Amino acid sequence: MRTAVRAELREIGIDALGMDSADDAGRAIASGGRPNVVVLEATAELLSDPRIQNLVQRVPAVLIASRTVTVSLPDTAAVLYRPIRIAEIVARVSQLSPKSRHLRE
Repeated sequence: MRTAVRAELREIGIDALGMDSADDAGRAIASGGRPNVVVLEATAELLSDPRIQNLVQRVPAVLIASRTVTVSLPDTAAVLYRPIRIAEIVARVSQLSPKSRHLRE
């Protein structure tokens, strides 16, 4: 799903990166990259990582959550529940992205 979301975001002019782990995201941010919006799979492992918790507090986040698996969800810009379509994720990121708003003006 990540590859499809990334491709669709790039198609509408949003520079999107795909990260496999909190370590990858941490390295990207440490090297000077700060995302405008993040999309995260709402898993207990990922959401309990202090680096991800810090990121979600500073950057608008779209969480993709399960209706059948319970995890504690942080306050965030949006929570989308599975089953989800790629277009729904892209639309929400587009709404939250300052670059996207700039492109539409």
